[in-house]
Amino acid sequence: MAVTLADWMLYTLWGIFGLMMVDFLIAFFQSFWKGAFDLTFVLDYLKDVLYYILPLDIIVSFVPADPTKWTLVVFFFIAGIAVIFKFVRDIIKKFN
Repeated sequence: MAVTLADWMLYTLWGIFGLMMVDFLIAFFQSFWKGAFDLTFVLDYLKDVLYYILPLDIIVSFVPADPTKWTLVVFFFIAGIAVIFKFVRDIIKKFN
């Protein structure tokens, strides 16, 4: 496990995808055990990828064009932490 900036950006995306998977599995098993199994909830996770993950990837692709080399990286981490908190909050709501 390295500690370079690029590695921390990768770990942020892994954290987001991991929490998204945990949230998906909780929703999947809750709907399965309630008997209201419907695959349309998968579309919400596809929207999350489109609205949260894709912009983070676009920010990463613009980092080489950033003249300061830090502005977009800081924005990436702020947005990544916000997405992580969003999924943690969604997981907590599913248990309440």
